[in-house]
This record gives sequence, structure tokens and C-alpha cells, in this order.
Amino acid sequence: MSSKAEVKNYFENIANKRLVWKKRNRFYHSSLEKYFAWLIPRNKRVMEIGCGTGDLLAAVRPSYGLGIDFSENMIHIARTRYPQLSFIHADIEEFEHMPGGENETATFDYIIMSDLLHILWDVQKSLQQLKRFCRTDTRIIISNYNFMWEPLLRFGERIGLKQRSPNSNWLTPHVIHTLLEIEGFQVITNTRKILLPKYVPVLNFIFNKVLVNLPLLSHFGLVNFFIARPLQNEKKEYTVSIIIPAKNERGNIENVIKRMPAFGSSQEFVFVEGNSKDNTFEEMLRVKGLYSGRNITVIRQTGRGKGNAVREGFEAAKGNVLVILDADLTTSPEELPKFYRALSEGRGEFINGCRLVYPMEKQAMRFLNLIGNRFFSMFFTYVLGQRLKDTLCGTKMLFKSDYEKINAARTYFGDFDPFGDFDLLFGAAKLNLKITEVIVRYKERKYGSTQISRFRHGLLLLRMSIFAAFKLKFN
Repeated sequence: MSSKAEVKNYFENIANKRLVWKKRNRFYHSSLEKYFAWLIPRNKRVMEIGCGTGDLLAAVRPSYGLGIDFSENMIHIARTRYPQLSFIHADIEEFEHMPGGENETATFDYIIMSDLLHILWDVQKSLQQLKRFCRTDTRIIISNYNFMWEPLLRFGERIGLKQRSPNSNWLTPHVIHTLLEIEGFQVITNTRKILLPKYVPVLNFIFNKVLVNLPLLSHFGLVNFFIARPLQNEKKEYTVSIIIPAKNERGNIENVIKRMPAFGSSQEFVFVEGNSKDNTFEEMLRVKGLYSGRNITVIRQTGRGKGNAVREGFEAAKGNVLVILDADLTTSPEELPKFYRALSEGRGEFINGCRLVYPMEKQAMRFLNLIGNRFFSMFFTYVLGQRLKDTLCGTKMLFKSDYEKINAARTYFGDFDPFGDFDLLFGAAKLNLKITEVIVRYKERKYGSTQISRFRHGLLLLRMSIFAAFKLKFN
């Protein structure tokens, strides 16, 4: 077993040859850089622990980038190559304070630990040190090689295809999960990438874009990626905006106000009327006048479809927290405090309703709808990398600040979702928000009829799901 001093000396000695070896294996390193650049939006504050020569940190195009490495020679090379970035010679395991005049209280949007955990002397202590650089919305991104590849990697070292490395820590995904949890981090996703680390035309596409992303075969990927977030330690109170898109729902409007429990520091109701034929808009205005003590806004959507109504309602909302409540009230207003509690206590960042646990009222969901829901739940769990049981529940809650990030990045998927639910789910997954489901009872509607066409809308949902798979999974 190599001592910690021996590991440090090893990296000091190989620093001058590091760029030569990276060039020999440029396909592998380029693949890593591209995937990190996809995970991390440009112009973010990014710290990399174990930055080496600084190439990965530079690849994500940070607004402010800080690299830390325990090899002085590596840091010297990084400073020469990337003078626009900041680099510190320090050992994260023994980190006492920021040297070089850096801000002691600096926090970052993203913290990278790439190809590092397997050579650290004390992995748990290193993870513990990250907390000082985190906010609640900071994302930790870890890449670590799959230990199933150990024999091949050692063979590659012997025949000169790979630079020799010190003895490695045996870190399974379960061990990394456990260490992160012990130190107060929650794993959001764990994926594997790269089946073929050498450049071979055509085969690289087949192995690294297709096969590695398929169930079962993904377990053989060379690189394990973990995305984690720091857990919130205290509950906070927030102002809440409740968005109620409604078309031909006149008989349900007043019940939204009458039945809504108190939660949050204050509540705002935003009714969005969608060109109804049953005087729903007039009923909204009547309810607003009748309940003048409540903060009620009534708007008529300028476009068509629920997705447009939700987006226009979100734009009009002023609360810290945004929640969608379908005006058919098949998800009861009385359920919303459970959503708020999960969000305000940090149990999740995107709270999604789940109707598929408790027995349903007789006409709440038809059989084919239930089958469709179960199919989409499995497909979305695969695509998003986070477990979802009910993707079609209209009740969702998130912070307005996170919605604004989703909205700003909407061009990645395009304006393709007439329902609004998937637009939000896909955007949350792209931002690596923690999606948490809250179990609700699904009720039979008391007024009006559903506006969902099982077959026409089902095919549309399938097309959107396949499109998202290519944007999120086979990227």
C-alpha cells in the first residue's frame, strides 16, 4: 500500500509527463470534458478538487474557476496554461484556510471531483471539507472509475497504453453513496458512461452513445458519475403562489379558496382562465370579489393549452414557491401542505404528486390511463435517472428561482410541451434538481369532464418522452 507521502511524490514526479499521457488518451479525456460541460452550464462558479493541469476546469467555461491540487508541479502547469483561472496548491484533506488571499467564505455553484476519490488517503474527510464551499443549491459532481475495469486498466499500464497510477481505493457505488450520506450529502443521480475509451470510428457512437445508456449494459461503463447536493438542516418559511389553470371549470373555482389550508408565510392565488364556454372567467372574478381578503389574481391566457397557462401563471406569480393545482380538484387542495413541507424542509427541490399508491375513487382514473401512467413512470425513471412513480400528476411544486433557471434553459428542449408537466420535469432533471414524490389520494371530479384524449395525447406524450430520452440520456 502506498503511503500518502508516496502518492504526493508520485504526482509531483509525473506532472511534466501528464500532458503527454493525456494527449495519448485524448479521446477519454475529451469525452469526460464534454460530459462535464453538458452537466455544468457556462458562466457558473466552479471549484475542482484535484484539478491537475486544469484542463477539465477550463472546459466547463466558469465565470470564476478555482482549482485545488496537492501537487505543486501540477498547479504550476495549470497556472501557465490557464491564467484566467485561479489555482491553489493545497491538500483538501488538510484544508485549514484559503491560502493566497482567497475568500474564506466563498461558495460555488458546482464542485468537481474527477478521477480523484480512488487515490485519496481519507475520502470521508475530503467530502467533509466540501461543506464550507456549499450553498443549498450547490451541486457536487464526482466521476470515479468503475472497479470492474481494474484488471483491464492495470493491463493497459503494463503494455504502455495508460500512465501508471498508485494503488487504488476500492470504491463501489454503494460505498460512495454511503460516504456522501454520512457527510450530509444526498445523491441525486448515479450514471455510468464510456464503454470504449479509445477512439474507433463508428464503434464509439455505438458503444458510448447507445449501448452504455441501455439497462444492464450501463453497469459496464468505465466511469461512474455521481451528482449530489448538500442536505438542508433547517426548515424555512416561504411565500407561496398557487397557480390554478382552468378551462370550463366554473363549478370548482370557489372550492379552491374555501378548501385551501393555511401553509407558507403567505398565499397568493393566480387563476389562469383558458377560453372557457361556461363562464369560468366570470366566476373567477366573482370569487375574487367575494374573498377580497385573500390575495387573488385573475388572468386570461393569451395562448392555448395548459402548458401556456402554467407558464403565464408562473410569470404573474410573486411568491418564493410556485405550485400548480389543477382546477378539476382531483388532487385535493388539502394535500398541498404535504408538498410544502417536503420543499421547505429540503426533502426535495421539485415536488411531484403521486396518485398511484392509495386506492382511487371509482371514476378517478380509467384503466387505459392507469396503464399509460405505469408505462411512463418506468420510462421516465430510466430517462431522468431519478425514481418516479407518477409522471402525469398535474400537481407540482418548486421554488420560483429554480423555475426561472428552467425557463432560461428551455431552448435546450424547445417549446414542445402543451401540458406543462414534462417541460418542468425535463428541465428539473437537466438542472439536476432533486425530484421527490408526495403521495396523494386521487379523487373523482365533481364538475365538468376531462379534456385529455387518451390516444391522441398518449401518442404526443410518447413522442415527447422519446425526444427527451435523446436529449437527456443519449446525449
